[in-house]
Amino acid sequence: MLVKEIMTPKERLVFVTQMTPLREALTLMKRHRVRALVVDKQSRHGAYGLVTYKNLLQSIVAEDGDIDLLNIYDIANTPVISVSGELEMKYAAQMMVKNSIKRLLVIDNNEIEGILTMSDLINILMEMHDI
Repeated sequence: MLVKEIMTPKERLVFVTQMTPLREALTLMKRHRVRALVVDKQSRHGAYGLVTYKNLLQSIVAEDGDIDLLNIYDIANTPVISVSGELEMKYAAQMMVKNSIKRLLVIDNNEIEGILTMSDLINILMEMHDI
C-alpha cells in the first residue's frame, strides 16, 4: 500500500505562515481540532514546515507563558522530514519508528500532497487485521 492511499490529504490540513502569531496558531488548532499546523513555504523553491503541540508547549514554557512574544517563525520545524506519496507505507512506517517521528509531510515536486501520521498507520493496520 502506498503512502498516498492512507495519508490525510492536503485539503484537510490547516496552513499558517511563518509570521502567524502563536496565539492565532493556538486558536486555529483548537477550532480545527488538529495537533499540527503546516507552515507554508515562502517561495516556490522554499521548504514547508510543521508546528506541533510539542513545539508550542516548549516555546510557551521557555517564554514563561507569554504567548504574545512569538510567531510561528520562532518555533516551527522547517524544513521537515518528508516522503513521496509513491513510497510504500512500510518504509514510511520504518522511518517514523526508527527516528521517533509522529508525522511526515507528503511532498512531491516540492508541493505538499498531505500528511502521514502514526494514527493513519495504526488505523490502516487495524483495518488490515480486522481489529
